[in-house]
Amino acid sequence: MTPARHFFRRPRAVSALEARALMENGALIVDVRRAQEWRRHHIPRSVLIPLAQLEDRADELPEDRLLITFCTGGMLSSGAANMLVELGYDAVNMSRGLIDWRAAGGELIAGE
Repeated sequence: MTPARHFFRRPRAVSALEARALMENGALIVDVRRAQEWRRHHIPRSVLIPLAQLEDRADELPEDRLLITFCTGGMLSSGAANMLVELGYDAVNMSRGLIDWRAAGGELIAGE
């Protein structure tokens, strides 16, 4: 279970437009939604680690890249970004998540 403290602070946030530019410079999108949401559609080249698994699986993430956490609306990914920062990663939250990504014309793909 994700500790509540991760949701009380505001992590550094970026817009979808900023996230797209950061991805071009090597940042990695970490999708913290559930697997069924991922299968419906996700950002190309993003990695799926559901929020409930993030703390246990954080060691699968690169330590030398900026991590941009992502979810449908930006709330869960905010807590995820805080958690990753506490674990020593350079992480930011994509504010408004999928909503902002779509509005910015970000590409989505379906399936695995």
